[in-house]
Amino acid sequence: MAKKSVIAREEKRQKLVDKYAEVRAKYKAEGNWDALDALPRNSAKIRLHNRCLLTGRPKGYMRTFGINRVTFRLMANAGKIAGVTKASW
Repeated sequence: MAKKSVIAREEKRQKLVDKYAEVRAKYKAEGNWDALDALPRNSAKIRLHNRCLLTGRPKGYMRTFGINRVTFRLMANAGKIAGVTKASW
């Protein structure tokens, strides 16, 4: 499990991205680069990092499910993810 401070930092970044999304889009369309530089750095979408919704793990993230590979495997084996079955051939 990731540290709570790291998870909180990501949530804070997400709020900033949501808050400044329209302003950033407007400035980019106008080509107003000085105004873009004046905005907070963490308001850029590129600074976000995908993390597991349950554990906060940053690596092995599966976009389709929003969780990491370890959590996915545990949940799939327990039958908690609908439509996922273990492959056998």
